[in-house]
Amino acid sequence: MDNPDRRWALLSVSDKTGLAELGRALSDASFGLLSTGGSARVLGEAGLDVTEVSSLTGFPEIMGGRVKTLQPKIHGGILGRRGEDDQVMAEHGIERIDLVVVNLYPFAATVARPDCSLAEAVEQIDIGGPAMLRAAAKNHEYVTVVCDPADYDGLIDRLPEGPDTEFRRELAIKAFAHTAAYDGQISQWLAQQSDQDAPPPVFNLALDRERTLRYGENPHQAAGLYRERGVAASGLAGCQPLQGKPLSYNNLLDADAAWRGVHAFGDHTPACVIIKHTNPCGAAQGDSVGEAFARALACDPTSAFGGIIAVNREVDGQLARAMLERFMEVLIAPALTAEAREVFAAKPNVRILTPADSSPAAMELRAIDGGWLVQQADDLQLDETALKVVTERAPSDQEMADLRFAWAAVGLVRSNAIVYAKGRATIGVGAGQMSRIDSARFAALKAEDAGLSLEGAVMASDAFFPFADSIETAAERGIRAVIQPGGSMRDQEVIDACNAHDIAMVLTGRRHFRH
Repeated sequence: MDNPDRRWALLSVSDKTGLAELGRALSDASFGLLSTGGSARVLGEAGLDVTEVSSLTGFPEIMGGRVKTLQPKIHGGILGRRGEDDQVMAEHGIERIDLVVVNLYPFAATVARPDCSLAEAVEQIDIGGPAMLRAAAKNHEYVTVVCDPADYDGLIDRLPEGPDTEFRRELAIKAFAHTAAYDGQISQWLAQQSDQDAPPPVFNLALDRERTLRYGENPHQAAGLYRERGVAASGLAGCQPLQGKPLSYNNLLDADAAWRGVHAFGDHTPACVIIKHTNPCGAAQGDSVGEAFARALACDPTSAFGGIIAVNREVDGQLARAMLERFMEVLIAPALTAEAREVFAAKPNVRILTPADSSPAAMELRAIDGGWLVQQADDLQLDETALKVVTERAPSDQEMADLRFAWAAVGLVRSNAIVYAKGRATIGVGAGQMSRIDSARFAALKAEDAGLSLEGAVMASDAFFPFADSIETAAERGIRAVIQPGGSMRDQEVIDACNAHDIAMVLTGRRHFRH
């Protein structure tokens, strides 16, 4: 052994952020810098004295860099127990490695490219990196392991005294989570290559707690907000409130329904959705976001009390004052003017979220007794090519515009779902009833309670009509057009009822159950 008292820091990173600064701090703390490839170049260009791994091991990098750290002098230096394995290390000329700084090849970023080939993906599967991280994490009683540049500052602050046991343990936990998530990304991506239309044969999801929530659905339930490891902060999960009390589990569920809902109407027209218990109690488009809000509120002002409001345009002072005329829990908007912020500041308990984007998950998970359900997220965008007019009368241009709006709205409502709409605004919403006719009647009752006429309105159903009774109910109230998936054994009966009442009907060929 050349120098049994020398302390080595092994640095081999894909993400070079902060590497030179860390190397300088380690050098000042009397660590020898041991490195590979690109990391060694960055450290050398910073004027630091760097020893290549191959110089320590006496064995060159081979196979294009595939084999460089998989070597006993590396892993023995990391795994050696101080005071217990010293003799074995001395016999084999193994020097101590007291610090390991490693992050892994960018597999997730590589496979996220649409043109990524299998060969490119395979070359981004890191082997030596996970082995070193796991070895250092296993031996964290003696070795400090760092896999995230965000932890460099904390390490540098502790260098004078040396990282304590608790800090090393925290970093070891993080390293094991890092390698677990990495392996999960690889196994899931490879499994999906065989059949991209089927659910994955394995589903690995590594989550980091973003924040602890006030409580779950009820105050006695603990809850937290988690974000997928290795994925940049985005959407609601990555959004910090501008003001207001801490968000609860229910607040975030409703906020998610509202934010997804307002994006279901597209970004080309100002829109507003008001959510209560994950169901829309009002939704509308308008020439301005203020008009959209007023029309959404008109659908069910009683239920909107204490609701969650989402809009797809900047909120100004005038709209902020209108929103605060009644109690609201949360506002989600892409931006607020300075005047609007000042108006809302007078109501400090109102939570305000301004997500930079909408980032819905590609897959949805739900726990059941003894297992999990996984499905592709529902795409609420209307496939225009699949639309089929099946009645004697075709919808007018205005009716068709309302049908498109109503179809987007009904996809936001818990099944069985019925939505009545007119002028690109909901005027009656029937949610979660055990029979479709009850949803149709309930939606009509809500319109009546709000003083809104269904005469000349359209109706959307999230699934087929099993009987013609819902059409009869709609006809009694002046509904002029209907949109629904179709697919019932009694479709013709339903079509005949529409023709009898001069109602136009459009089939979409796709249902939108939301359980």
